[in-house]
Amino acid sequence: MTESLNEACPTPLHVAIIMDGNGRWAESRGKSRIEGHRAGAMAVQATVEAAARTGIKLLTLYSFSTENWSRPATEVAALMTLFEDYMCGERDRLIKEGIRFQRLGRREGLPSTLLDRSDALEADTSSGSGMTLQIAINYGSRQELTEAARRLALDAVMGRLELDSITESSISDRLLTAGQPDPDLIIRTGGEARLSNFLLWQSSYAELVVQDCLWPDFDESALHAALSEFQGRPRRLGGVK
Repeated sequence: MTESLNEACPTPLHVAIIMDGNGRWAESRGKSRIEGHRAGAMAVQATVEAAARTGIKLLTLYSFSTENWSRPATEVAALMTLFEDYMCGERDRLIKEGIRFQRLGRREGLPSTLLDRSDALEADTSSGSGMTLQIAINYGSRQELTEAARRLALDAVMGRLELDSITESSISDRLLTAGQPDPDLIIRTGGEARLSNFLLWQSSYAELVVQDCLWPDFDESALHAALSEFQGRPRRLGGVK
């Protein structure tokens, strides 16, 4: 049964999801980890459609971190193939539903075929006026912040930026998410309560909802449950209300 949302309460503008539990889901069923990732890909498709119906404007899915390269080579290769298959298989659906696609993360290290398909999907969906779907692949927040610090230092050394003019906005403008709203809500499946190097700067005031369900079991009901919990929390943002 899908939990109903309180229409009088605001829907979060930006929802980010740490999709955890594919491997455990597979192992509990005597399947390979790759089968778990395939099941997780199906959950992505359903979640994107459900999120678009709720009025969410930006959905960010944490799919592959910079630390995930340490996984077995066969698993990494299978994940890259799944990403490519998703970008090809969902193209027409995303265009039809007016959903814009974009990739978040470093290009270095990713297969050229994946980058080509990602770039093509971004171009093909660029005119979409509905929700933006952002998939984080080869993303790490500490690395992102390090690169932003390097750019700030270079601008200062080159005389393009005064030290006294460095502000929070100066840092935000040099992140991969420049120009995007910070996440209002971060959902993590799989029962673990940590951010895992995901949007560390951007999530300063995000609400964190941890769910025990493993990612392949995440569905519209789970999304609505997280949104309902978000709506029930007072958001003081450092103030007093």
